Amino acid sequence: MKAAIIDIEKSKKVALLKQLDLYPFFRAIEESDGTQVVIKGQKQIMIGSNNYLGLTHHPEVIEAAQKAIGKYGTGCTGSRFLNGSFLIHEELEEKLARYLGKDNAIVFSTGMQTNLGALSSICGKDDCLILDSENHASIIDAAKLSYGITYKFKHGIMSSLERVLIATKDKYKVRTIVTDGIFSMNGDIAPLSEIINLAKKYHAYVYVDDAHGLGVLGRRGRGTANHFGVENDVDFIMGTFSKSFASIGGVLAGSRETMDHVRHVARSFIFSASMPPSAVATVLKCLELTDKSDEIHDLLWRNVAFMRDGFNDIGFYYYNSKTPILPIFVGDDIKAMKITKYLNDNGIFATPVIAPAVGKGEALIRTSYMASHKISELEYVLEVLKRAKTLFDIPSEKAIP
Repeated sequence: MKAAIIDIEKSKKVALLKQLDLYPFFRAIEESDGTQVVIKGQKQIMIGSNNYLGLTHHPEVIEAAQKAIGKYGTGCTGSRFLNGSFLIHEELEEKLARYLGKDNAIVFSTGMQTNLGALSSICGKDDCLILDSENHASIIDAAKLSYGITYKFKHGIMSSLERVLIATKDKYKVRTIVTDGIFSMNGDIAPLSEIINLAKKYHAYVYVDDAHGLGVLGRRGRGTANHFGVENDVDFIMGTFSKSFASIGGVLAGSRETMDHVRHVARSFIFSASMPPSAVATVLKCLELTDKSDEIHDLLWRNVAFMRDGFNDIGFYYYNSKTPILPIFVGDDIKAMKITKYLNDNGIFATPVIAPAVGKGEALIRTSYMASHKISELEYVLEVLKRAKTLFDIPSEKAIP
């Protein structure tokens, strides 16, 4: 008899949550205008999106994507390595390299593929990766694909990082510290200046996954390294287009020599079809719009400040996040799903984050905000959240069992 290939207990939990009408995942969106979506005929204000700059429905972005389809068709039908390299890909790579302050850049088909291909290419059998313990899952998977050894340091704790650097000194040819720029669940910003100082002291490279920082932090969205003024000291800057840049895909930027190495080694680049032209044109237009004035970012930070003030007034514990990601600490997984349902029933789309995405007893409601949110929408969100705070006894402090 063949062994089961599914997790029976997990399947039972999913079935029970669906039976109780508490299952919060895979909600099918029928319509969207960016800040509002329609699900099962009901309009909901979207506070669970990574569309930080609100550009997915910008008329100039849509027009650019449509023109690219007219010129190039709907897809490239092959990898960049063979028949899938178009001039528009090279144009985007050149502009991204300048935007990120690097010599060269490579565009991948997704952010996940960027990390998988890049990290497995730059970490050989005589090397090691040193990861923040709360890095994105794609970094964890990439480390498994590399031929080197992986170490972790406690999230954002520089004394922990230094201990790993001391312990690995003289044991490896190349050591690379890998960190998210903005951490996607709690909105933390990596202490990049301190990481750079330790990297210099112990002769390590630095790789920043700026999926949530690109387009958000720094001068007109140039990212976490620009935010701290350390672009020249970060060896690898990775970013994605599925958040601020209203599309899909990823970028790796660094020295010309190293990028050329990655182009010829990274399996997720060589053996994947390239970004469709409409997606590339979308990113190019987003770069143009964000880099020509401060207007979009002024609106984004206005909305973030408005919601932070509201959270403070209500009494949420939100990890003191200073980014568009404002998580609400709940603690209990089931309570987080009940709150999500309450928000859903009251016309608000938010997402719960439960174990193992966070530690046991650390469940939260992840909310995030866009430049395109109207103040009237955010006022309504705060009204509903204030009621939820009382109804569900949402804690004002982080208390982990």
